[in-house]
Amino acid sequence: MTDWSWVAYTAVEVLIAVACCLGNVLVVCAVCVGIRDSLREPTFCFLVSLAVADFLVGVAAVPLAVLLDGWVRLTPELCLLLSCVVLVLTEASVLSLLAIAVDRYLRLHTPLRYKALATQRRTWLAVSVCWILSCILGFTPLLGWNNRSPTNTSSTMSPPCTFLSVISLPFMVYFNFLGCVMAPLLVMTLLYMRIFWSLQGRLKDSSNPQAQASLLRERKLACSLALVLILFAVSWIPLHLMNCLLLIQGPQAVTRGSVYTGILLSHANSAVNPVLYAYRIPKIQQAYTQIWRRFFLRRNYRHEQRDVRRSVTGTEMLSQRCVNQEGGPHLNKAPRGPLESSVFDA
Repeated sequence: MTDWSWVAYTAVEVLIAVACCLGNVLVVCAVCVGIRDSLREPTFCFLVSLAVADFLVGVAAVPLAVLLDGWVRLTPELCLLLSCVVLVLTEASVLSLLAIAVDRYLRLHTPLRYKALATQRRTWLAVSVCWILSCILGFTPLLGWNNRSPTNTSSTMSPPCTFLSVISLPFMVYFNFLGCVMAPLLVMTLLYMRIFWSLQGRLKDSSNPQAQASLLRERKLACSLALVLILFAVSWIPLHLMNCLLLIQGPQAVTRGSVYTGILLSHANSAVNPVLYAYRIPKIQQAYTQIWRRFFLRRNYRHEQRDVRRSVTGTEMLSQRCVNQEGGPHLNKAPRGPLESSVFDA
């Protein structure tokens, strides 16, 4: 890439990182603070897990993507460890999406047992399992499936650290893409197809207005969550397909600009999700509105308090100045004695 294109790429990455951090912090605040008893609902717990993963993309994955592009010289071990962090966050997003799909499927097909199955304790246990599995799958290259070689470790001068210099392309294609990304995506696609098929059938058979309204709300939420899944697939699959081309045809198969475009697209997915929640999920939209309203009310209150303090201070200074001016001529007078007091008072 030329100098100007590299500057543009870095600037876009910085904007994406800021959007990831601010947007997903707002999502966590909206769910944990703005929606009453939301953490008792498994779907919102898994959304918080996904938002945390997207937040960490802005905090860690984006800076590492810029850093691990040959700009620093690190030991192969440290370079491999930092590269694996990006894989962990990707797996956390995939498994959080899978947990959401499984939760919606169980809610629809086991309504009588759902509350007994999806307790708050089991929900947070499922979230913990998702992150533990993400760490295991993401740090798999540390066990030996990588590009480290004895020549790299024995050299006195460490080579520039890049992602593909330590992460094996066969690992990225066969294990990460096909096993850890495509397989869960196929399972989620089947689950959502089953969910929509069942909802459509129930809407046709139901004649109760309240039941129909509940089913329509369920379908709307399922559509929103399915859209999150579709955007994830659209954002990440192009980069993985480029890895497949690199593995099959070699470095000449994909241009450097295409690779950077794929990286930007994958990172932008984490910044788009909070906007999607705001437009598609009414509870989160209402929580956003409440948070911003509280923010602006508190800000206006602080400005009003500051203006009141300034006006009070100005009034006190003005009154003190008036008192000093009125009492000035009498300051040098000696106190009157009893005789003078009686004469003047008479």
